[in-house]
Amino acid sequence: MASIFIASLTYTVPIEQVDAVLADHLAWLKAGHDTGHFLAWGPREPRDGGLIFVKAASRAEAEALLMSDPFMLHQLADLTIIQWTPRFVGPGLEAFSA
Repeated sequence: MASIFIASLTYTVPIEQVDAVLADHLAWLKAGHDTGHFLAWGPREPRDGGLIFVKAASRAEAEALLMSDPFMLHQLADLTIIQWTPRFVGPGLEAFSA
């Protein structure tokens, strides 16, 4: 059974360095969505990082996926991973059901 993880990225470099890798990061997110792992993502406001909702079989799988992010490969952000057990999901959010 899959689990849900919330990945919180916090940029550690100027935003210009983040923007230089943004196209690769967005392609990586799309590929993760296509495989069924990434359910939702987006930047935080103010734009100092972002969140990714991940569905994975284990924390180790989620960590491996997230460490392949171009932002992580180029050491542009710190990563915090929170395991989350949804107890309720509203209509349209069924993908979050673990």
